[in-house]
Amino acid sequence: MTTTAPTAATGRTAPAASPTAPEPRRHRSVRTAEKRWGLLLAAPATLHTLIWIGAPIVVAIVLSFTAYDIIHAPEFSGLENYATIFTDGLFWLSVLHNVIIAAVGIPISMFLALVFATMLNRALPGRGVFRVMIFLPHITATVAVAMIWLWIYSPSQSGLMNVVLGVVGIKPLPFLTNPDLALGSVILVTIWQGIGLKMLIYLAALQGVDEQLYEAADLDGANFVQKFFRITVPMLKPATFFILVTSLISNFQTFDLIYILTEGGPANSTSVVTYRIYQTAFQEFRVGLANAQSVILLLILVVLAFLSRRIVGGTDDD
Repeated sequence: MTTTAPTAATGRTAPAASPTAPEPRRHRSVRTAEKRWGLLLAAPATLHTLIWIGAPIVVAIVLSFTAYDIIHAPEFSGLENYATIFTDGLFWLSVLHNVIIAAVGIPISMFLALVFATMLNRALPGRGVFRVMIFLPHITATVAVAMIWLWIYSPSQSGLMNVVLGVVGIKPLPFLTNPDLALGSVILVTIWQGIGLKMLIYLAALQGVDEQLYEAADLDGANFVQKFFRITVPMLKPATFFILVTSLISNFQTFDLIYILTEGGPANSTSVVTYRIYQTAFQEFRVGLANAQSVILLLILVVLAFLSRRIVGGTDDD
């Protein structure tokens, strides 16, 4: 339905523009060009993902239904590999170790990263140096990190940790060779190495928070703790979701740290999923079973990512 409006020159009424009038041709052409350029620019990354991520996933799923030992050609075995997994106690023990590392290490590292980011977001002297120091473990090769911690955890009296404990009268402890201490020692390394990247992401998110919110809170008499939990934490929800999901994925991909520090020992007390998959494929030569384990790991990560979104929320509108 069109409406009319009087014209100044004739006094007659003329049809007014309809609110649902079609978009001008020029605007449509601009939008079309933007979509084409967007698809063109996204094409290399999309192609890379399909070739190096999508294709290997498909191959892994196919091989998970076969009996394959690298030497002989794959033979279809149906669901035999998956049946084997559900009775493999060591595989599920490795999953449990990953869950423990994630449940203990990720919250602690996220909390410490948020605290450091909040402190270093202020105009403090030498904050650039502190930012570099905290971020440095993340960009250091994991092999180098593991070698450093092998020295720190050395059971001899020359190990840095035992030197510190000796000051307070505690005898040297076998951190990486005692089943009761090994997993906790690995968790401490993951916390130390993971704080830097989380702090950087939180720091970037903090700089996008409107300062007027804090000024309004000051006028209402809010203290630092109230502003932290009522303004800072809610405004960082998207960053928290991103950090949580990427940390879970990184946790379940941990391999080189375990391989160098403990090789899954002692007595499988630090075995994780990726190390168990490595053992199955390259020590036991059951590649089909290893691919089935990889598929189960993928499903675990998808479920954890979904639960993280439900718990934390991925956007400000959640």
